[in-house]
Amino acid sequence: MSYPDKPLAYPTSQKVEQVDDYHGTKVEDPYRWLEDPDSDETKAWVEAQNQVTFEYLNEITVREKIKQRLTQLWDYEKFSIPFKEGDRALRYFYFKNDGLQNQSVLYTLISLDAEPKVLLDPNKLSEDGTVALSGVSISEDAKLMAYGLSTSGSDWQEWKVRDIETGEDISDHLKWIKFSGASWTKDNRGFFYSRYDEPNEVTKLEDVNYYQKLYYHQLGKPQSEDILIYHRPDQKEWGFSGGVTEDGRYLIISVWLGTDPKNLIFYKDLANPNAEVVELINEFEANYSFIDNDGDVFWFRTDLDAPRGRVIAIDTKNPARSQWQEIIPQTDEVLESVGLLNNQFVVDYLKDAHTQVKIFDLNGAFVREVELPGIGSAGGFSGKRYDTETFYSFTSFTTPATIYHYDMVSGESTIFRQPKVDFNPADYETNQVFYSSKDGTQVPMFITHKKGLQLDGNNPTYLYGYGGFNVSLTPSFSVGSLIWLEMGGVYAIPNLRGGGEYGEEWHQAGTKLNKQNVFDDFITAAEWLISHKYTKPAKLAIGGGSNGGLLVGACLTQRPDLFGAALPAVGVMDMLRFHKFTIGWAWCSEYGSAENPDEFKALYAYSPLHNLKSETSYPATMITTADHDDRVVPAHSFKFAAALQEVHAGKNPVLIRIETKAGHGAGKPTAKIIEEVADKWAFLVRSLDIAVDI
Repeated sequence: MSYPDKPLAYPTSQKVEQVDDYHGTKVEDPYRWLEDPDSDETKAWVEAQNQVTFEYLNEITVREKIKQRLTQLWDYEKFSIPFKEGDRALRYFYFKNDGLQNQSVLYTLISLDAEPKVLLDPNKLSEDGTVALSGVSISEDAKLMAYGLSTSGSDWQEWKVRDIETGEDISDHLKWIKFSGASWTKDNRGFFYSRYDEPNEVTKLEDVNYYQKLYYHQLGKPQSEDILIYHRPDQKEWGFSGGVTEDGRYLIISVWLGTDPKNLIFYKDLANPNAEVVELINEFEANYSFIDNDGDVFWFRTDLDAPRGRVIAIDTKNPARSQWQEIIPQTDEVLESVGLLNNQFVVDYLKDAHTQVKIFDLNGAFVREVELPGIGSAGGFSGKRYDTETFYSFTSFTTPATIYHYDMVSGESTIFRQPKVDFNPADYETNQVFYSSKDGTQVPMFITHKKGLQLDGNNPTYLYGYGGFNVSLTPSFSVGSLIWLEMGGVYAIPNLRGGGEYGEEWHQAGTKLNKQNVFDDFITAAEWLISHKYTKPAKLAIGGGSNGGLLVGACLTQRPDLFGAALPAVGVMDMLRFHKFTIGWAWCSEYGSAENPDEFKALYAYSPLHNLKSETSYPATMITTADHDDRVVPAHSFKFAAALQEVHAGKNPVLIRIETKAGHGAGKPTAKIIEEVADKWAFLVRSLDIAVDI
């Protein structure tokens, strides 16, 4: 399939005289005006860019076929992991999507074989599916549900309360909540949550978020009468996550600072109305994740003196560090999370980026390993301390998420829900390889493709990465990726430094002054795929979103010769100003800040916006963002697109696709996802000159 050369006429992007001084270095910012998403000039620019982009995409004849096949594949029942609540009247809850519903529907039932009842259908909250359910918390007696709603993908949430039996909302309505859940008290009279002060209505999607506060909301009372539990006027960047222990005795307060995994742990004795908040761990030196308590003894998963994680016990009556007890020591695998079921610890490990689950008794003695269906990703294993049953999901690159019921006593897994997707997983294979990065570090990579692939260097290949914020990329099923595989594509995912695949040391090796390691790992993965004859530069595309969008932007500017196409999504592209918008300041613990001279040098050296070079031929690029993204504000993508279109000297298209009424990705309607994925693959079909037979 070939296309005639047709130079694109890009919209004019006005340039302004804007120069900033960073520690003596003068930096121009001619597209600063695009930081205002609500100005008439920006709106006109967005409309003009979208017109060029969609005219280009509409010319790709296979696009509609890709969309039809995507829709066909997407149309299967999807189930979440069930969970149960209720200290007396037990109830089960789960989400289900019939196939093409924009949002999944929340169901409840009184036993696993009972008739499920719709508890909340977000699809009825808006005509276009852009109102999403963003949080759920069930009261101890399973009679009430607090739930959060997000509109158009915004991080801002409104919380309401629903009577589970009647399905009707009661009067409670809370606003200006962000980065928070809800945790009920044992008496079912109210719940704890965190919020910010009411923002400026006009600029609420761009303004920075500081001074989060932890409140208690009593049912039936207006939000204005909520009780302030904890705040720190002297610490504007601190955030608070409050959770009530299973026995109802304590409020555990996890204090977070940006995206740094290190946190503090405070607690409040709820049995004493006058109890003060106790600072149990008051230094940001490690991560502490509360597991459960046995009276005054608290169990934590921590990476203190154990970068791959361990389990410890702290007696709050004798909390001196010298008295802490180690229950489950660090191993070669990364200890990701711990639950307490059947009075045993259920421990989720990560071994070379795939799941292992092991069970230990309360003294840390090994009981058994959970037999999983294969090499992939498992999640779930939630419940109460004395539950003898639980559920988990298992997925891999070619296995749709299957829900299993697990008997904690016998160790037996049985399939609870198994989706039926219109493809044959036996036609595909996944291999894990290890390659040496630029500095010799061994990096793992998953490679999935059709069986019988010819290693002739001509296979269209999509290299996807993230590499940051301690996030691990583990095997998972995606209909969008399946389309790529059906078209004969190779799908490769390297586990870059900056992620959590090998613990906190691996994470730190890709942060701040070490961030270049992440780009080196990704570039070396591309070179490995080429040298091993999977593909060649003209057939190689790279993609990633958010921090992964930064990854693509940085590699695109550092090695434009290495790739045939690039798909940076909702990326952080201006590394000098990211901290000035919404929650961007919180990423300084990951990236550093331009306000620090040494960190400025590192940021300026790789910032995608600032490393574009004039008269350079860049790969075919389609930047994607959304006009309501208040996590990574769209200005990043707007400015990068304008600058890239200005300097690009080749014939390859440089487009920006701007979704409307959408945010950073959470809660995006199915219809919008299908459109976006179809456009992505259609763009690559044309850019990489792929012969497609769908």
